[in-house]
Amino acid sequence: MMNPNIVKTVLARRSALVEAHLESCLEDIHMPERLRMAMNYSLLAGGKRLRPVLCLSSASLFGLPETAAMPFALAIEMIHTYSLIHDDLPAMDDDDLRRGRPSCHRQFDEATAILAGDALLTDAFLFMASSGLNLGSGSPLPAGRVLAAIAEIAAAAGSSGMVGGQVLDMECTGQSHVPLDTLRSMHELKTGAMIRVSCTSGAILAGSSPQDTAALHRYGEALGVAFQIQDDILDVTGDTATLGKPAGSDAEEEKTTYPSLVGLDESRRLAAEYADKAASALAGYTGEDADFLRGLANLLVTRNH
Repeated sequence: MMNPNIVKTVLARRSALVEAHLESCLEDIHMPERLRMAMNYSLLAGGKRLRPVLCLSSASLFGLPETAAMPFALAIEMIHTYSLIHDDLPAMDDDDLRRGRPSCHRQFDEATAILAGDALLTDAFLFMASSGLNLGSGSPLPAGRVLAAIAEIAAAAGSSGMVGGQVLDMECTGQSHVPLDTLRSMHELKTGAMIRVSCTSGAILAGSSPQDTAALHRYGEALGVAFQIQDDILDVTGDTATLGKPAGSDAEEEKTTYPSLVGLDESRRLAAEYADKAASALAGYTGEDADFLRGLANLLVTRNH
């Protein structure tokens, strides 16, 4: 297992690389300036950049340079950011704080926030499609790989993935007897689908075999569960300043979470169990990228924000 400090170093390096590209990714798109301001306000608000880092790392695991996978990594972060903007809206989770500052609809207004989310989602597919075109920035990725990866991401982000999971989350809110299997299914869609596809899309872009893609699928699936359980734990044990969002909001909004169903101790045990499952899915792989991905699973369930 990679030393945790080295895992943090690799994560920081790849996060910084993503951040640098995010800063300029909207520059060449013609749009109203207020819309650009709202999109960049949320897109450049910081965060772990976990999903794009997973995409870059999974692609690198199978030999694809980070630069080649970057358009997909950026697109995945754009989709994630859109989901946060919409989740914070009054009609959804009604949160006033995101990543340590006012939510997009509080900084601007609800209509602008909705449209900023819409634009980020749609422009993400422009970024991904451009990977299969020769736009003067080097050789395009094979069209078949690009198409397959786009299809995977669309499914993970849409009605059978993240959006469907959000609907289930709303249906479970305020319910006092939600079965654990229902909670797990909801999180597999709402949170896990985009984490899983961040891994599989990178592998697909690199031309991985079906067996290799399946291994990344298992890794991402288990990682998504571990990540969500830890998020639920931190909402109980963390503070607003550290989390960058309101602590205790799950209980206040009567959300069904792992701690509310099984308690903190069992939640911690389950988080560690799924982190181990994620690492085990890559047991047959060697090299720095494999070591990083295995180490990242453990890092995510010991984080404090």
